[in-house]
Amino acid sequence: MTQKMTAEEFFKLDKFATENGIHLVEVKKGYAKAQVAITEKHLNAGNRTQGGALFTLADLAVAAASNSHGQLAFSQSAHITFLRGSGAGDTLTAEARERHIGRSTAYYQVDITNQNGDLLATFESGMFRTDQPVPFSL
Repeated sequence: MTQKMTAEEFFKLDKFATENGIHLVEVKKGYAKAQVAITEKHLNAGNRTQGGALFTLADLAVAAASNSHGQLAFSQSAHITFLRGSGAGDTLTAEARERHIGRSTAYYQVDITNQNGDLLATFESGMFRTDQPVPFSL
């Protein structure tokens, strides 16, 4: 990975998130914000946003925040708590915040909100930081 690109270009290579309409809004050291406009394809059988869509939204935000220091990082663990439902027409935002960073591990918390600022879910992830550089810098 020697080619230089922006963080946004790099994370567009996350095919699953990109194919599901999830995109980065902002990336800073230890912080990232991602959004998705919920459509019919994001709904479960109960006509609510499928939990996997919320997980993927939070996961992309964590990936951007944890890789923002220039080292490739991967999730070791993740946990999500669903608090409130959403559906088609909603715009969801995930904000990932760094809570701990060490030489080889890091920890992030994410709030997922709707367009009204209502908290829909919380997400936590422990990360493993490699010594491999990412192809972007902030």
